[in-house]
Amino acid sequence: MENKNFMEVTFNAESKNEGFARTCVAAFCLQLNPTLDEIADIKTVVSEAVTNCVVHAYPHQKGIICLRCEIEDRRIKIQVSDKGIGIKDINEARQPFYTTKPREERSGMGFTVMEGFMDKVEVEKNKDKGITVTLYKDIALQVSQAEGE
Repeated sequence: MENKNFMEVTFNAESKNEGFARTCVAAFCLQLNPTLDEIADIKTVVSEAVTNCVVHAYPHQKGIICLRCEIEDRRIKIQVSDKGIGIKDINEARQPFYTTKPREERSGMGFTVMEGFMDKVEVEKNKDKGITVTLYKDIALQVSQAEGE
């Protein structure tokens, strides 16, 4: 049976909303009955993506973040978008330890972490301005012990 569903939420690009974003996505994913490890992975990458928007997208102004999740069958697609200043060189930004804010003790591992926990990560410049990070994860079908015997 094909399962399609989506949700979208927009919120201020403020660090206090990172937990809100994590919780929204985790709650939405529960319909797929993910493992605790899968939920932890998803929450970690949402934190990284949202934090990138908060720290890098709007250095001199307030802004918004758009979070969209889609489920199709057993795959979750998470998009985190901003309308901020963008990334000059996306390939360079995706390299481990690359950071534009070394004085702020940033590790430069955000994209590396996202790629480690997800099946696929796409980073694209928006048509007008800003960035969209799209994260994909296939959620394993959990077979109960009674069904597996």
